[in-house]
Amino acid sequence: MSVYLGIDVLRRQHFKPLKGKRVGLFTNPSGVDAQLRSTFNILSQSDDVNLVALFAPEHGVFGAVQDGVHIDTATEPHTGLPIFSLYGDTLEPTADMMQQVDVVVVDIQDIGVRYYTFMWTMTYLLEACGKYDVEMMVLDRPNPLGGKPAGSVLDEQFSTLVGRFPVSVQHGLTMGEMAMLVNRGWNPNPAELTVIPCESWTRDMQWFDTGLAWVSPSPNMPHFLTVLQYAGSCLIEGTNLSEGRGTTLPFEIVGAPWIDARQLTHAVNSKLDKQVCIARPHVSRPSISKYADEDCYGIQLHIVNPRAFNALETWLMIIDVIRHLYPDDFAWLEPPNPKYPYHFDRLIGIPNIREEDDLVRVLKSDSSLMSYTNLWDNLTLYDIRTSS
Repeated sequence: MSVYLGIDVLRRQHFKPLKGKRVGLFTNPSGVDAQLRSTFNILSQSDDVNLVALFAPEHGVFGAVQDGVHIDTATEPHTGLPIFSLYGDTLEPTADMMQQVDVVVVDIQDIGVRYYTFMWTMTYLLEACGKYDVEMMVLDRPNPLGGKPAGSVLDEQFSTLVGRFPVSVQHGLTMGEMAMLVNRGWNPNPAELTVIPCESWTRDMQWFDTGLAWVSPSPNMPHFLTVLQYAGSCLIEGTNLSEGRGTTLPFEIVGAPWIDARQLTHAVNSKLDKQVCIARPHVSRPSISKYADEDCYGIQLHIVNPRAFNALETWLMIIDVIRHLYPDDFAWLEPPNPKYPYHFDRLIGIPNIREEDDLVRVLKSDSSLMSYTNLWDNLTLYDIRTSS
């Protein structure tokens, strides 16, 4: 089955909803059509579209900057269009930015995990659209993990750019659905919002069902197998373990100079269903981030059955195994200021879990997901039935 993206549908409409309007575009290299043509190029080269500005997320409009590095407002070299940074001096679009556009078009690939910042930057844009009477149009793209939520729902005391509103770790929504939800439930000045849905995508589909090529939306998300692991392995960021940044296997490995790779592999594999995933000893030498230029010993996790793989439970189990095997070496990363929450707490989204002996048990006992799963009842963009 071929899936058609929002940009494909809009082009078939000959861009009629954009005619006569000054268009701003929130995108990066992942904003492509089904034939891998850049949405930026499609809009900038169309006689029917007046593209006047770009808005840049984390990693920049070219997707080349590492995580956490601030982006400066700049000029696009081929068109001379301004690139307004929303990951630098401000996370919120300014009045000057918004006064230059009549509509903001969103076409960027989310990965279906609450920690990923693109979705939350979009919500700041959505709030600005409502505040300054600017339209928003989301050219929708599939949620690569499908439409089923999983994991803890964010406690709003941990609201940051890695989770602004109370959704689960795997939120189960597309960018268009998230825009609808936020505009309806949390936007103080609801914007005029249009979502151009994908065609032939259903909520039980994962990325490999779509027939679409994967374009890396950020430097450490090179392929879909990384996405499958990220909902769990990103939690390693909240520890003194390397999550593989600065290697060719980000979020698929874990290690540290003080780990015995064979001992860890044996301990982890004894708890895994090897029909779903299996660990292998691995040594890496990160070029950046934690333990840069040091040998890190640990494991690489290989997924055997993607549909049965539970990233959150698997990687929480791995963190548990490591902290119990190496209690004198393992540590949670402390916040820069005692008034701030631990980064692990911001990611997992619920308080006090670090103090528990069994992280997976705590996650399974969290009841917040039960009240969240009815969200899609009012979001009818996509069929929830099996797509056979």
